[in-house]
Amino acid sequence: MDDDELVAAVARGDDTALRELFARHAPWLAARLRAVLPAADVEDVLQESFLAVWRGAAGCRLDGSAGGWLWGITRRQAALWLRRRGQAELLLPALAAADGRHPGDPAEAALSRAELAGALQALGPEGSPQRETWRLLYVEDRTVAEVAELMGVPEGTVKSRAHRVRQLMRAALGHRGPLRDGGGR
Repeated sequence: MDDDELVAAVARGDDTALRELFARHAPWLAARLRAVLPAADVEDVLQESFLAVWRGAAGCRLDGSAGGWLWGITRRQAALWLRRRGQAELLLPALAAADGRHPGDPAEAALSRAELAGALQALGPEGSPQRETWRLLYVEDRTVAEVAELMGVPEGTVKSRAHRVRQLMRAALGHRGPLRDGGGR
C-alpha cells in the first residue's frame, strides 16, 4: 500500500494502517523534531501527532504528499507542545530548516538560524507589531483570529501585517519566489 492508500485506510478506522504510517514516517519526523525539541519531548509529540492523524484522517484531502501532510500535523503539535510549556521561541530552528536543507547538518542549521536572525531584524525591534505578528503566526502557529484577539486588532489588520512580514522576510532572505503562507487560516 502506498501512503495515500494508508491514509485512506486510517480514515476508515484501520489501526494497522496507522501503525504502518508510523513505522514509515516516525523516524524522519523524529529526526526533524530533534532539531527543535528537547530529546525527552520528541516521543510525546510524535504520539500526539499520530493521535491527531488518527482523528483527522477522515477529513484529509491530500493535495500533495502524505509526508507533507504528516509533517504539517507534527509541526503544529510541536508548536502546541512548546506553547503549553512557554517555549514557543524554540521553534525557530524548525522555520530555518523548512527551507529544504537537511536538518541534521549542524553547519547548515547554524547558517539557517543566522540568516533567519538577520532577516528578523528587518521586521523591527522585538515587540513591534510586525515582529509580534510574525511570532504569533509563524512561531507559535496561531490562527489569524487568535492573533487578532491577542493583539486587539481586526483580522484584516493581521492579514495585512502578515503580508508585509512575508515581503520583508523575502527581501531580507533574498528570495524571489513566494514564501510559504502559514498564517492564512
